[in-house]
Amino acid sequence: MSANKVYLLDGGTLVIDGYHAFWNRGPGGELRFPCYAVLIDHPDGLYIFDTGYDHAHVERVLPFEKPEQTEAQTIPGQLAAVGLKPGDINYVINSHYHFDHCGGNIHLTEACTLCHAKELEACESPQPFEMLGYSDMNFSPEIRDKRGMDAPAEPALDIYTPKFETLGGDQEIAKGMWLFETPGHTAGHYSLMVELAGRRPMLFSADACYSKKNMDLMCISSFHLDPVASLESMQRLKDLAEKYDAELFYSHDPESFRDYLVAPAFYS
Repeated sequence: MSANKVYLLDGGTLVIDGYHAFWNRGPGGELRFPCYAVLIDHPDGLYIFDTGYDHAHVERVLPFEKPEQTEAQTIPGQLAAVGLKPGDINYVINSHYHFDHCGGNIHLTEACTLCHAKELEACESPQPFEMLGYSDMNFSPEIRDKRGMDAPAEPALDIYTPKFETLGGDQEIAKGMWLFETPGHTAGHYSLMVELAGRRPMLFSADACYSKKNMDLMCISSFHLDPVASLESMQRLKDLAEKYDAELFYSHDPESFRDYLVAPAFYS
């Protein structure tokens, strides 16, 4: 049985320069882009794919990204908008562990976390140019402490003891829910496809492709571990969308996001 509903949880916005969003093409200047989580109501349980950023962390470590996030745009706030609490979530799936995709994990203390095994390895020993991307390790106190990083400012959040289930390769994690390997942005990056009874499959690129413009130009952003693998993963997303007649949903596309349904509205 496929998923019943899919909600997009609006997590606020951040800023990067246009030359970073469209590597060496631009145009330059501030580009404010959305961050969101995906809530899947499936017969096997409640899943969240990515969890956005933690406002306090970004203000402290990456203030130049100028976070704008209301209390209603946090994971607890967005779940409340659809009648749920963080403790109701069964599974968290992280496409990768950059700070703007895992910041809300600290609220989901009851969930089992699914991720690519290579991604956990990358968190423990990031390349020098990946340090800011992998700057919020509060989802795993063990990794955070191993790297000598600061604990959360709010002590109550430091009780988080995640349950990890590491994966590898393409995986159907539940009926009609597929994780596809799309490395390049990071070593263990996953994209997600969700089948629904009443519409085309939804293919969430995560950071394998920031926006439709990136896809149309076949132009990656500057934040990639392996640019060649990134372009191959973008082509793979195109091929998957064609194979399954899936609609692509991009991770940080301000133009496309205006047309997306956001919670409490949903896709079914």
